[in-house]
Amino acid sequence: MRHILSELLLRQHVHDEVLTAHTVSVTEVRMSPDLRHAIAFVKPLLGSDEEAVLKALRTNTAYFQKEVAARLKLKYAAKIRFQADESFDVAGAIDRLLSDPRVARDLGDVPGSEQDA
Repeated sequence: MRHILSELLLRQHVHDEVLTAHTVSVTEVRMSPDLRHAIAFVKPLLGSDEEAVLKALRTNTAYFQKEVAARLKLKYAAKIRFQADESFDVAGAIDRLLSDPRVARDLGDVPGSEQDA
């Protein structure tokens, strides 16, 4: 499903000005066990206009559902819910914490680390 959504967005099959103006990555899709519900995590390139992109995706949800069902030959079209992917923000926060001089100092004093060898 992730590949199909990505292809639809990349090839601009959706006739929406906001989606045409932005490059959108589909980072992950989580399906329910019965394949009737899906959460698609998306991130616009550089994180710009995230709310506008999400609104455009949600406006065109019926089109995406129909296309995915047809391409996967599913009996039922999965209900797709688009959500912003926050994992990049979390990873950035962890990276900032690890690069903090106080944390780096503490990590350097761990017994058994390569510096002690």
